[in-house]
Amino acid sequence: MATLPTVPQPTATTRWRCTLCGNLTRFDVTRSSKTVEYVHLDLAGEPTVEEREVVSETIESVRCRWCNAVDQIELVDRPGAGS
Repeated sequence: MATLPTVPQPTATTRWRCTLCGNLTRFDVTRSSKTVEYVHLDLAGEPTVEEREVVSETIESVRCRWCNAVDQIELVDRPGAGS
């Protein structure tokens, strides 16, 4: 089974940047997640998710919206993160 490359996760002090065009703000993110949800059904049977717990989450790919580069991102410091 092939292992997918790990996409770096942004943190409180870092953000994504496209290494090809420099984009810092627009990305399409494909992610898989495993969640546990508390679903409340009203009397008509309409569901409403009232609680959601993310058990695990994996970012599979990130595509730059400006240049369409796939998985060409890096982590850079956020402005003011060192303050």
